[in-house]
Amino acid sequence: MSDKINSRAARRQQMEAERKRGKNKKPKKNGNIIKKIILAIVAIGLAVFVGGLGLFAFYASSAPDLDESLLKDPLTSNIADRNGDVFMKLGAEKREFVPYNEIPKELENAILATEDVRFYKHHGMDFWRLGGAVLANFKSGFGSQGASTLTQQVIKNSFLTDEKTLKRKAQEAWLAFKLEREYEKEDIFEMYFNKILMSGRIHGIGTAAEYFYGKKLDELELHEMAMLAGLPQSPNGYNPFKNPERAEKRRNTVLTLMYKHKKITKEQMEEAKAIPVTQTLVPEDQRDENTNSQYLAYVDIVLDELEAAGMMDLLSEGVTIQTALDPKAQQAVERAINSDIYESDEMQAGMTVLDTKTGEIVAIGGGRNFTGRNLNFASGDNRRQPGSIIKPILSYGPIIEHESWSTAHTVVDEPYKYKGTNISLRNVDGKFLGPISAREALYKSRNIPAVKVFEEVGPKRAAQFANKLGLSYDKLESVIAIGGGRGQFSTIEMAGAYSAFGNGGIYTKPHAVKNVILRDGKTKVNLSPDPVTVMKDSTAYMVTDILRDVVTLGTGKTANVSGLDMAGKTGTTNYDADTKKKLGLRNTDVPDSWFTGYTTEYTISVWGGYKKPSTPITTFDRGRYVPQILFRKVMTDLVAGKKTPHFKQPSSVEQATIVKGSNPTILASKSTPDALKSTELFVRGTVPTEMDKEILTELDAPSGLSADYDNESNSVILNWTHNGPDTELLLGPVQFEVSVAVDGSEAQTMTTTTDQTVTFSNVELGRTYVFYVKAIAGDIESSPASTSVMIEGKKEPGFDNEDGDKGNEDDGENKNNGNDNDKNNNGNKGDNGNKGNNGNNGNNSGSDNSTDEGSGDSGNAGDDTGSGDDGKPDDGTDGGGQ
Repeated sequence: MSDKINSRAARRQQMEAERKRGKNKKPKKNGNIIKKIILAIVAIGLAVFVGGLGLFAFYASSAPDLDESLLKDPLTSNIADRNGDVFMKLGAEKREFVPYNEIPKELENAILATEDVRFYKHHGMDFWRLGGAVLANFKSGFGSQGASTLTQQVIKNSFLTDEKTLKRKAQEAWLAFKLEREYEKEDIFEMYFNKILMSGRIHGIGTAAEYFYGKKLDELELHEMAMLAGLPQSPNGYNPFKNPERAEKRRNTVLTLMYKHKKITKEQMEEAKAIPVTQTLVPEDQRDENTNSQYLAYVDIVLDELEAAGMMDLLSEGVTIQTALDPKAQQAVERAINSDIYESDEMQAGMTVLDTKTGEIVAIGGGRNFTGRNLNFASGDNRRQPGSIIKPILSYGPIIEHESWSTAHTVVDEPYKYKGTNISLRNVDGKFLGPISAREALYKSRNIPAVKVFEEVGPKRAAQFANKLGLSYDKLESVIAIGGGRGQFSTIEMAGAYSAFGNGGIYTKPHAVKNVILRDGKTKVNLSPDPVTVMKDSTAYMVTDILRDVVTLGTGKTANVSGLDMAGKTGTTNYDADTKKKLGLRNTDVPDSWFTGYTTEYTISVWGGYKKPSTPITTFDRGRYVPQILFRKVMTDLVAGKKTPHFKQPSSVEQATIVKGSNPTILASKSTPDALKSTELFVRGTVPTEMDKEILTELDAPSGLSADYDNESNSVILNWTHNGPDTELLLGPVQFEVSVAVDGSEAQTMTTTTDQTVTFSNVELGRTYVFYVKAIAGDIESSPASTSVMIEGKKEPGFDNEDGDKGNEDDGENKNNGNDNDKNNNGNKGDNGNKGNNGNNGNNSGSDNSTDEGSGDSGNAGDDTGSGDDGKPDDGTDGGGQ
């Protein structure tokens, strides 16, 4: 029995032990999983590492051989025009080769502190920098940050393309390692120093020292060395001739790095930073540019585009850059911009000519006598406030796009304050035109309507419209709508924006470079941007149609090319009150003048002004009008001998003849007089349906006109009646224009009134007065009613008639003729009318031989036909003539 008990107890102990062991199995299992994961990661890592080594070895095996001639000399790259003809070679210019032992140590320190501070410690690759770059690339994407050493830069600029691929990076690393094994560090630094691109066409720091400072290397000061050391990162962007502010900021960064790496003291750094970057540059009038180089302003834009695309290094690789340059257009621009049309020798201009359909830059005017060292007045180097050329972009374009306004939509030009402020807005002429159409408001460039329209569109929608056209805006205020505020643009940007209006609402970013053909002659890197639809074709055409009127009726008539279907807009900017007071400027002085215009084939934007905005344009014909004159000159050359297609109205736009000034708009009828008709454009489906059923075509003349002399007040009181129709809805109230002629002289307007009585004071005895009254409603005028009165009594002693002849002052019989006969049919008026001319007091009955037109007419003053001494035709007006 006890054996059984012991046996059961043993089994229970055994089962308990197994149960406990079972509980411990899970942790053991988890531990195995972790181990497996770690082993898997290690295995994958080893596989990736081995695979990476294999891939690296494969890429390295296909790397080109080191070639000393390529290491030391940049390859020549070509820039070709739209026809494929090379007009400039880069890298073939004369260079100052400097051996390592002639490079100042301080200059070497500046370069190494900026580009590769561990140059003398690594073997071609700097793994410390590489690690930081890898982390940055994980965050921002492959290629977002590099870690190229000087050695790698020499390799890349000598043998490899600028593409950011694993293959190129692998080959670059392998060749850098090989270069370090075969050449001394000093030799590699010498290669970099003499080959690096320093400006558009300048290679090597020794050449750049001569170019920018006119100095040998051993003559350079610390701040000059720092400027040169900072240039390679952005050769065009940090060019001190073009962008002195950016260049100075970059130079100061280099000085800070030199101090950080203990290459200079703090005192040296601060002393160098205190020197303006432009202080020791070669003076502008002493710059000896290579005058054999063609089209330098255009080349400047090409280099800007390559730099923006991160492809400047390609210029050392023997590539061919295919551009959109049209040599004939470029020559036309240079002839015009260098002509003698300016108000002073210092006044400048910038110009961009685009292909309207493709956005290709066919010509650039960088400024008068552009040399390549100058500020390029056509590019982003010279962004200025646009003035009124912004109105179609921020006001009228968006309101048509979003609200389907017609060109007839009424806007009121009246005293106005910016929305939400107490700041009053004014028009240039200080006047207000009242209710006018959107068409008239834009082609007459009225400021108040433009701001009102902008505020109705809203800043958000206006900014979105402009941004699609390549004009960057974020926060907008009302002053932006008339070209003020923070928005500043170049002629390239403005030409691009306007080209979309001429291209049916399709925008292509302006570009000079079409593609780059690599050294192999086959591979092309396409840099042409894609076209984008940015507005409705109805918006584009309706804005264009209004801007046609600018050059025929409005502010841009100086730019007009006869017979050419073209559109455009003028613009000027203004100084604020404080600046005018500080500089002692006149109200007519302005800092900038613009004209941007286009046809279906070309878009041209022109700016005129001075390098320093504080220098004002002071004249009109040779100042403000310069952009319009330049536009006309160049456009005339471009279209000579060609037939330019007209702008084509799209099916999305309807044309209708409406009653001018009607609000809301109504259609004109057959009875509507021509003077009240206007042909306007509407977005399809928005043409008004209400038609003018009956509208005034003529006005009756005033009736019952009388002229009574009041001896007591020595005045003549005129009274009349008028039974004209109620035209206030369309034409405004009927008004009466009152005129008077004295002794046969030409009638002079006394007053215009809505009353039907007028008092004429301070009459003179012995004179005959003929009065005329006509009714006016809008553009409609009646024939005049007339009457006369002769004031009895003797003239003052010594009085002479206006003709210098003495009349018979005592002929009482004739003196009473004007009052005794019917006031509206005085048969003796002819006698009185001739009284001053022949002194016969009516004896000739209006039949004298005098050639005085007014005198003969006054003889019929009492005739109801309305002929008078003002020389108007017998039937008065035609009821609608202007």
